[in-house]
Amino acid sequence: MATPLPSTLEQWLAYQTQLYPRAIDLGLDRLNRVLANLGFRRPDLPIVTVGGTNGKGSVVATTAAILAAAGYRVGVFTSPHLRDYRERIRLGDRLVDADELVRAFERIERARGDVGLTFFEYNTLAALLAFDAARLDAWVLEIGMGGRLDAVNAVDPDVAVVVSVGLDHQEYLGDTLEAIGREKAGIFRAGRAAVLGSRDLPPVVVETARAVGARPKRLGREFECRRDGERWRYAGPRWDFTDLPAPNLRGAAQYGNAATAIAALEELAPPLAISRASVEQGLRTVSVAGRFEVIAPRAAAGPTWILDVAHNPDAARVLADNLRTTPVAGRTLGLCGMLADKDAAGVVATLAGCIDAWWFVSTEGERGQSAAALAARAGLRPTAPIATAGSIDAACDAAYGAAAAIDRIVVFGSFHVVGPAIDWLERHGIR
Repeated sequence: MATPLPSTLEQWLAYQTQLYPRAIDLGLDRLNRVLANLGFRRPDLPIVTVGGTNGKGSVVATTAAILAAAGYRVGVFTSPHLRDYRERIRLGDRLVDADELVRAFERIERARGDVGLTFFEYNTLAALLAFDAARLDAWVLEIGMGGRLDAVNAVDPDVAVVVSVGLDHQEYLGDTLEAIGREKAGIFRAGRAAVLGSRDLPPVVVETARAVGARPKRLGREFECRRDGERWRYAGPRWDFTDLPAPNLRGAAQYGNAATAIAALEELAPPLAISRASVEQGLRTVSVAGRFEVIAPRAAAGPTWILDVAHNPDAARVLADNLRTTPVAGRTLGLCGMLADKDAAGVVATLAGCIDAWWFVSTEGERGQSAAALAARAGLRPTAPIATAGSIDAACDAAYGAAAAIDRIVVFGSFHVVGPAIDWLERHGIR
């Protein structure tokens, strides 16, 4: 007798984690076979694909916020999620429903036959089916890992963005910036804009764009971002917006990310109608949980909390810069949890001068590690107090108990740590 299929979203997600022997197996062949069985065709609407080591979540969010401000219904696909799997798939102003996901999973299961799919490939297929059914005006897709062989790259974009290139996922993408840059540049398409959101990308990114016939559009060359205090200017081939408001996302890096999003949208107008007013509204309203998210105490009753999913050295440098430019009267307490395949030593070394006391936190799952293992891999010299915690709840309890009202607590590293920290803050009425 055949095993019955799952019926609830939770059952489907558990099923998908057991369906394929490896959590990560880059390649488009399996996904394309299932897309063909589903009869999927790329819709005739604007699609923006965003890749990069860091900053892609902010660029995706800013792009979608400006499009929404212009009156368009946008499908947004991101990964991973912080707390709820449904965060990965947004349809206009709402998250995908559990019932919509279950229907998509049932269609995928019927179509895949004997084709094995990873958890992320299932996720990508479900997003495409949900978007197709929702009759949206535009799609904004975030690459999961790399680019060339990532499941999202099965869909041809009108504009492809590479925000940054740094050392991360070396076991899958290569151990040099050149190798990683080549993989990320694999999302570019002939005759389309290749928006490059960093001034110091490895040359191979531009070389790859030109080799495939894409049009490089580089920050500092074809478009520019110039700050004047909190206000700033975007200057591109067709748009020149002066005196723009600061992005609602915190940190100096967000100006470049905002300019990169605008540069991508500039390529879509026309046919899309995007006004300066829409750009300003999108900048003022954009939000992304867990990206230098600052939670101030209510009525000065406790420490400030900062949440950031910085989990590689480049992201840690941005976090360190943000901490240095955001002074605090008291101490900075760091709660760090990272997966076992991340460069813990590089991240901790980058932030060591900004943290006055440390709690290392265990992470769960196939790629997780114990707090003790993380502390050992971090190689931190005992110039500041160091403690370990078996869970983020225990670490939050301990840090909150040790903090004064003038202190701040920075929770950073894996999504698997920042997400549960948000749960803890909400249970305690802080967020």
